[in-house]
Amino acid sequence: MSTDQPSRLERLCLEKGLKMTDQRRVIARVLSESSDHPDVEQVYRRATEIDSRISIATVYRTVRLFEEASILERHDFGDGRSRYEEAPSEHHDHLIDVETGRVIEFHNDDIEELQRKVAERLGYRLVGHRLELFAVPLNSKRERN
Repeated sequence: MSTDQPSRLERLCLEKGLKMTDQRRVIARVLSESSDHPDVEQVYRRATEIDSRISIATVYRTVRLFEEASILERHDFGDGRSRYEEAPSEHHDHLIDVETGRVIEFHNDDIEELQRKVAERLGYRLVGHRLELFAVPLNSKRERN
């Protein structure tokens, strides 16, 4: 884990005027460097590998603070856990492998345009959306049944 430069999440916290304790910095860095949309328990395990003094309560409070400051997004991918990622700088959608829980981020201009057209046909201007696709691999046993 790199410690020489502040992570994107740390910079966003500072821009929002949040007080950055050492423990918050560790949690921010863990979240910034995660590509797998971790839940709070995963963030806690990773953070305590860096600083064993961090409690699970501190992780919950910090994640909630970051979410309230709109620098962290919470997702429910249907597995009963809230999972987190930095508020993205660019829009993307998610495909969730229902067998493994793996989350794949993607962007597709055709899908974006179709959503805009659907909203227009219904008399609306689209101002935002979330698209989460739940899928199984094509070569999955589950797919063959």
